[in-house]
Amino acid sequence: MKVNFDLEMEKAIAAWSSPDGRKPILLLHSCCAPCSSAVLERLAGRFTIWDFFYNPNISPEREYRLRAEELRRLVGEMGLAPDVQVLEGAYEPERFEALAAGLEEEPEGGRRCTRCFALRLQEAAREAARLGADFFTTTLSISPHKDAQRLNAIGREMGERYGVPYLYSDFKKKDGFKRSIALSAQYGLYRQDYCGCRYSKR
Repeated sequence: MKVNFDLEMEKAIAAWSSPDGRKPILLLHSCCAPCSSAVLERLAGRFTIWDFFYNPNISPEREYRLRAEELRRLVGEMGLAPDVQVLEGAYEPERFEALAAGLEEEPEGGRRCTRCFALRLQEAAREAARLGADFFTTTLSISPHKDAQRLNAIGREMGERYGVPYLYSDFKKKDGFKRSIALSAQYGLYRQDYCGCRYSKR
């Protein structure tokens, strides 16, 4: 049976309660500013968000730096601080290259991408556990090219491994992708024309 992950997210948010009435803390793995824009707009009032930029797949390094800076600029210009803080993970392209070894000829969206999703969500879960977040999730599902079923399965697995609930999501629902395009235009965001790795660019 197909799961409505957007509905599951709303149920999890509605079920949240805290003795001191605080908002839940969400570690949000962000792949780039355009994908983050509509997600942040939707969630910023409902969570304290640690916006975690961990994307060792991005190549070359100048592209990685540009995307990281655009995310910081977006959060600043949207006026989301202090409820949203950008955290940058380590840039570790060697980890991505190691997982891609032997899968260089895989089509976009294949096994190489699954491994890449797992690497990034594992690091997000690890960071969420280290910082004491209440949930973690990723902006990746806003893309029409990303399989929400696969992302949520990986997220659930990593959440169980590190002891932090994964917030099920499918941010392309409710015109999320369309809204991200509009916000990208509004804030003059750099919109890249490839996912991030050298194989997607090729």
